[in-house]
Amino acid sequence: MSTPTTVSLLAPDDVRRLRATADFVREQETPVLLSRVLPGLDGPELRAVADRCRFGHAALLLFPADHAALRAGLAACGLSDRPGSRPSVVVRDRLAARHGLDPADLDVRILRPAVHGPRGERRAVEVFSLVAPPGAEPAALAAHERAHDHEAHLAFDVDRPDPLVLRGLRASFGRHGAVADGGGYNPHEDGTVFYFTAPPGTGTGYRRLELYAGGDHRDLLDEHLAARPSAAAPGSAETLLRLLTGAWTTQALATCAQLRLPEAMSPHAPLGAGRLAREVGAQTEELTTLLRYLAMLGVVSEEPEGFRLTTAGLLLREGATGSMRPLALMYGGPFYQSFAHLTHAVRTGEPGFDHLYGQNHFDHFARDPELAAAFDGSMAASSPMFDPLPAHPVLTAAAASPAPRTVVDVAGGTGELLGRVLAAHPSLRGVLLERPHVVAAARERLAATGVGERCSYLVGDFADVPSTGDVYLLSRVLHDWDDTRCREILRHLAGAMPSRADLLVVERLLPTDATPSLATAWDLHMLCNTGGRERRVDAYARLFETSGLVLVGHRPLPFDAHVLHVRKR
Repeated sequence: MSTPTTVSLLAPDDVRRLRATADFVREQETPVLLSRVLPGLDGPELRAVADRCRFGHAALLLFPADHAALRAGLAACGLSDRPGSRPSVVVRDRLAARHGLDPADLDVRILRPAVHGPRGERRAVEVFSLVAPPGAEPAALAAHERAHDHEAHLAFDVDRPDPLVLRGLRASFGRHGAVADGGGYNPHEDGTVFYFTAPPGTGTGYRRLELYAGGDHRDLLDEHLAARPSAAAPGSAETLLRLLTGAWTTQALATCAQLRLPEAMSPHAPLGAGRLAREVGAQTEELTTLLRYLAMLGVVSEEPEGFRLTTAGLLLREGATGSMRPLALMYGGPFYQSFAHLTHAVRTGEPGFDHLYGQNHFDHFARDPELAAAFDGSMAASSPMFDPLPAHPVLTAAAASPAPRTVVDVAGGTGELLGRVLAAHPSLRGVLLERPHVVAAARERLAATGVGERCSYLVGDFADVPSTGDVYLLSRVLHDWDDTRCREILRHLAGAMPSRADLLVVERLLPTDATPSLATAWDLHMLCNTGGRERRVDAYARLFETSGLVLVGHRPLPFDAHVLHVRKR
């Protein structure tokens, strides 16, 4: 009898994205698409731009388990993998810079399966791929990139590029709101790319644009890169003005969630503002103002027939997979109010939240069941950071042990992380330690996911950590506290853990330089709302060392998080 073979497949979400991209490329007319992505481009200028460049492709980044999975995914969408792939220098370098990795460690490939436009025009779906087997190092990078879709873009190929044509096209894009956003020269195909951020009010779900010019145009590329907002003079009044409106963005997203606009809108067909106003109980003119701002953010798309919900907007729907609605309500509610007292926090060291409400946020939420449920929901909204964690070698080794192993989740909230671990490893048992009202919610949630029978629950504090675990989890806890309290927590753990046990700590790590990071933003959030802080990896190593523990290593997770592997000394 022959041994059945395992067929590698693309992740279902990757197949869906690939098919949608191919359909989009087949349907577009160049002049119509240009007028949609560059609002206000019309008349003679539209004709001139359309004469000089044509819609060439739409791009996306995929993470197949292996090359066979990519071929199978392409075939499922009616696309060919011929003539094969080449290295992608530009996207490789962008990924490396975004995730703090060595470009040499990333084998990013590019291929362009051909499709045809409505008039038979030869086009392509530009597929970037980075092989990411489940549980391997690129898995965390893949989860982050799928969530943010940084590399998705629309590309226009420049006909007969020369310096005058390229400068004219760049000027037209800029005149209609597109902003320089990087680019590069790929020697493997002798082509130069000029990336732009799509302008406010762009009429598609794509937030990035590309001009592609065959040949080496690095002299013009240098001009383009120098025009990026990040390269602007620090004293730029426009840059500062855009930064000062950040609070408006927070409130616009929170209002979108409060009005339940995502539930009233469709991701497939646009709806008029009048109909939407009736659905959500709002004034038509005022709602239109909000919708246009949300379109600028990419949460909705403004089209001639009305407004359509984008993929990002779907995440504000209640009950959507990975819904961030609770997070929007918390950041636009209690945490927004407390940030008005950031100056007090910086001057005195007292959290703005404590100053505003007269108590720390844990006690404040515990006294308000509705607010506590909203906070627990907001914590669960960031749960995609846990996607790669069940494949951590510590957990896979525990699951492979012939003897039963127990995972203890300390201050594990409603069991979002523990539930994923138990679902991935049926041989493991779990213990969740939490406060009384949280334990009740965790029981209900873990029972609903089918792992409740393998989990027991302890009501208590950090002093009540059980000594019966083989693996201990401590997720997003230490950043809530100052160093003194962190050492107390870690000493309780070190005292309870058996000598052979492992501890996995999930936290965001501050970068060692000025690299943009969610950890830097959350560091300010912790200062204002909990009195805690984010830390660099060396600071965590010192905390572990002074608490009877030792840092073994750390791995990246989505949302700029890391899992730190810790053991007893």
